Amino acid sequence: MKKFTPLFATFAMVVALGFTSTGNVMAAKDYETINPPQPTTSGDKIEVVELFWYGCPHCFTLEPYVERWLKRKPENVKFVRMPGMFRPSWEIHGRAYYTAEVLGVVDKVHKPMFEAIHEQKRSLSDEASIMALFKENGVSEKDFKRVFRSFAVETKLRRAKDMGQRYGVRGVPALIVNGKYRTGATKSGGNAKVFKVVNELVKMESK
Repeated sequence: MKKFTPLFATFAMVVALGFTSTGNVMAAKDYETINPPQPTTSGDKIEVVELFWYGCPHCFTLEPYVERWLKRKPENVKFVRMPGMFRPSWEIHGRAYYTAEVLGVVDKVHKPMFEAIHEQKRSLSDEASIMALFKENGVSEKDFKRVFRSFAVETKLRRAKDMGQRYGVRGVPALIVNGKYRTGATKSGGNAKVFKVVNELVKMESK
């Protein structure tokens, strides 16, 4: 029977865990490589994209972790939210998000959208109910109607649908780092760990 020396055992453990070039432990199972890499819109910054759906309970439970990470994210990171467009029924929520983005009111309605669906049990499954929520949060009916089915929103929806497929995402929430790496709470081992993985991938891309 072959015996393991202490040195060999230590080496085996290192290989099993996997080390990034930054010297920190990150298992290979914590993320996947996107092949081919996809273009970013962040210029010289590292792009981190979150794909989400307002109706997803896992996206809702991840949101507090997103908010905490945004307060201390690396300075060289540009964060981008992108609605998942994997089912026709998800489109209206994607339209809601991009309406908020075009109007510059994401900070006013993003969290209330999640809370209305998951805490207040409102369906928000049609234009009228979504407009009501926007109005409750300070957006005029006129502005909402002007943008909700605008060319700008349609363009953003088409890109989100295309990029979701190109990223190889099979579900939400998902996080894409610089168009090269794909991870999420399930892949990385939970909400508490996912942004540690994101930060390590950012370090790799910052080299």
